[in-house]
Amino acid sequence: MFYLRRLFHFYLDASIHTAWAVFALIEVTGMLFGIPGGRHFALLMFFGTMVCYNFVKYGVLARKYIRVATTYHVYIQVVSFVAGALALYHASHITLSAWLGIGILLLLTLLYAIPLLPRARNLRSLAGFKIVVVALVWAGVTVILPVMSASLPVGWDVLVETIQRFILVIVLMIPFEIRDLKYDDRQLQTLPQRFGLINSKIFGAFGAVLFFLVTFLKGSYTDLEVLGKGIVVLILWLMIFRTTRIQSKYFSSFWVEGIPILWWLIYLLMDRLLLFAR
Repeated sequence: MFYLRRLFHFYLDASIHTAWAVFALIEVTGMLFGIPGGRHFALLMFFGTMVCYNFVKYGVLARKYIRVATTYHVYIQVVSFVAGALALYHASHITLSAWLGIGILLLLTLLYAIPLLPRARNLRSLAGFKIVVVALVWAGVTVILPVMSASLPVGWDVLVETIQRFILVIVLMIPFEIRDLKYDDRQLQTLPQRFGLINSKIFGAFGAVLFFLVTFLKGSYTDLEVLGKGIVVLILWLMIFRTTRIQSKYFSSFWVEGIPILWWLIYLLMDRLLLFAR
């Protein structure tokens, strides 16, 4: 049991769970827009997410990323370098248009962690900007880039789905920001810092409803999509209702961050049931 718990902690600390969440959202996009099979882009983002998140978490400065402090962090860095090598392999199969989008979002990610100028501030430290940057990057990576990598047009429905994904990530981040109230610098001006715990939860609940309603702005949507997003809203409400300042160790880092994975699994299950019914 001890080793299983250690392995589970490593799974979370090495950003593998986060990478699965990104992979799941990319797969959801593929199902929504009928993107042909082929996992190179999704796997690139899976391994790339591990590298980027571990870089931000364990080395906001590049020199800290190289000079690790403990054996445990050495293991995380080894996994990160292996993930980076695998990401490079899958990157060789990506279209040029997708690479341009990746370059823009990668630059935004770097600026999130590292100041552009020696005495400048990074994007994460700008008041109220942290949650927006993260939501923009996730929406771009999980909607716009999969469509571009498949050489499909970025039309109206894709833009609507991007807005929905942006809203979803904002809502998902609220439990994290409430959890981090005691750690975050007041200058960050996160939602709970600016509006308080209750108002942030109300904002999240309305955000979840907005995420669902925006579906009907699309020119084309299916009953499967509506049902799947409706279930996600109920799960979001449950998580928001249960969010408190003092959380269990895994509430946000595992359960909340696992909602995109659950959404993907719900779609897979409903798709299989639909095929069986036919």
